[in-house]
Amino acid sequence: MNLKQLHYFKRLAEKQHYTEAASSLFIAQPSLSHAISELEKELGVTLFEKIGRNVRITESGKIFLPYVENALLELENGRLALRQMTGSENNTIRLAFIYTMGETIVPQLIDRFIHIPGHENKRFCFYQGTSSSIIDDLKADKFDLAFCSQMPEEPEIEFIPLISQELVLVTSRDHPLALRNESEIALEDTIPYPFIFFSQKSGLRQFIDKMFMQRKLIPEITCYVEEDTAMVGLVSINYGIAIMPRISTLKHSNVHVMHIKDPGPTRYICLATRKNQILSPAAQTFKKFIFSSCQLMTFK
Repeated sequence: MNLKQLHYFKRLAEKQHYTEAASSLFIAQPSLSHAISELEKELGVTLFEKIGRNVRITESGKIFLPYVENALLELENGRLALRQMTGSENNTIRLAFIYTMGETIVPQLIDRFIHIPGHENKRFCFYQGTSSSIIDDLKADKFDLAFCSQMPEEPEIEFIPLISQELVLVTSRDHPLALRNESEIALEDTIPYPFIFFSQKSGLRQFIDKMFMQRKLIPEITCYVEEDTAMVGLVSINYGIAIMPRISTLKHSNVHVMHIKDPGPTRYICLATRKNQILSPAAQTFKKFIFSSCQLMTFK
């Protein structure tokens, strides 16, 4: 059984006349008759019966027809999907990233990428969220690539560390720790004060939890947030102190920033993709650009 036989069978079922079906297929009638005969031999049933000059599809043929129609439709959909993926009309790259990447790093990458000759027609669809929500949507094929934290127990996802990210302690300017006028602080010195923490959906949450666990410290947590600017705003009104990435917003906010002594393992932002995923040519091009750029670029 081959595709030609299935196409011929479907057309003959539509025309119910060998000459007309052969003419519409641009083949000789004997070729059509031979193909149908071979298909009937393979299936072990009669698909058409002669009625004068015409033919009529048999009950066996009627049972077989919808399966052939569905199979040919699915194959055509697959052909169109491949044509769209390789065609010039599909230059859209679906990119997700955690909130801290949206401030400077992603815009800088996009700006450099679209100004490379030949990339002018590339377009992006952007998605933002926590690492947890991003990974869930990545597995659901809602986007191609993602910048996020490495999440545990995700065997379907490949995480490639790309960018190191310093975590700092942030307080309001009039907080007792800020009034010490020190640029560095030990984690132990923060314990008397309530913290604003990232929610469990954030990849940062697990990393920060480990920082305290390694020192056998238990912080008092006053509230949870998902997004960095909300954390900065709450810290600025002295609602609590926080450990967060050193983002550029901190320079322009009413907060005090301190290095953390011996912070432990380096925190990395990863490029996440689904294992064995076939990326479009546009997404493949951008992925290669990311690898080369993250080695050469200095992010501000």
